[in-house]
Amino acid sequence: MRQAGGLAGFSDLKRACRARCRTRQQSKKGEITITRKQSLLGILLIIGICAACFASACIAASQEQPSTPANRTIADMAGREVVVPAEIESVLCTSPPSAMLVYMVAPEKLLGWNFAPTEVSKRYIPEPYASLPEVGGWFGKQTGNYETFISMHPDIVLEGFNVGGSVNDTVAERQQKMGSIPVVAVEDTVNASGYAAPIRFAGDLLGEEEHAAAMIAFYDGVLATVTERVAAIPEDERVRVYYAEGPEGLWTDPSSSQHAELIDLCGGKNVADCVLNPGYGRTEVSMEQVLTWNPEVILVGDPVFYKSVGSDPRWQDITAVQTHRVYMIPTTAFCWFDRPPGINRIIGIPWTAKTLYPDRFEDMDLAGLVREFHEMYLHTTLSNDEIEQLLHP
Repeated sequence: MRQAGGLAGFSDLKRACRARCRTRQQSKKGEITITRKQSLLGILLIIGICAACFASACIAASQEQPSTPANRTIADMAGREVVVPAEIESVLCTSPPSAMLVYMVAPEKLLGWNFAPTEVSKRYIPEPYASLPEVGGWFGKQTGNYETFISMHPDIVLEGFNVGGSVNDTVAERQQKMGSIPVVAVEDTVNASGYAAPIRFAGDLLGEEEHAAAMIAFYDGVLATVTERVAAIPEDERVRVYYAEGPEGLWTDPSSSQHAELIDLCGGKNVADCVLNPGYGRTEVSMEQVLTWNPEVILVGDPVFYKSVGSDPRWQDITAVQTHRVYMIPTTAFCWFDRPPGINRIIGIPWTAKTLYPDRFEDMDLAGLVREFHEMYLHTTLSNDEIEQLLHP
């Protein structure tokens, strides 16, 4: 009996122990579950705090970092401080030389021409630039209209002026009439010895610094080659040149005119000692005066006169006609020599020099220069036949 009772007690004890173990295990499991939940909540809380800190840092950084400015202040070529858009997308000009400058540096930013391109010019100006509207301007011809300019909403208006001009009065008047549209002055667009400065200025202004630098390198190269060689020509060996303008060939410009500047620059002697016609130039002269001057070379600006001069009896005693040294000035997008006297004349510098002195410039690759100029400045490519026709019409 004692043994049985003992075994029963032992079994009861074992059951009690197992029950207590199960209770402890369940309690531990509950503690573990609670601990895991607390850990998860802690992790989520930490992530939330980090995210909030990151968002706050981003907001602070965005508030501290300045946005791109809408405007900038520049000094134009008249020495004026002008506030212009930081990114200039559209430009109108008050004169043809300035418009050509913008077209050659940044064609997509030009809004219109001061005079409509001719049918000949359009063959060498790619679309859509050839179809830009005519807006007029203020140069030899006073065709500009301020309301027209304002209605086209250009970012800026480029005012070109000549060296020694009353720039302050002119620019002040333009600015007053243009209202809130910034008027920017650019100098020397008609000075054949000083084209680098306006090209560089336009490149900086319009965000085309690299292209402007290439244009200047080309210009500096041809200008240096020509001026160095012609400087060595004795005065008594310099060619006497007449610049024939108009359908009769009896308009001209003397050395004091910007329109005839390339003659002197390229080593020629301008025979016209007439008084400069103020304003648009083109002084009228008589046939008797031309016969007295008796030029050795005639540079022709009008194709009508070029076709007739060889058979016109009035011109047959002139040396240039007798020796067949009458040359039609080439014109592609713009004239190479004059009208207007802008940076279009850069290619006219080597052309004039080789026309006046073919022996001294025999090694000059004029055809190559013509091709390069048109690709770099006029944004078009000429064929070999086109170049040949231009150089030997």
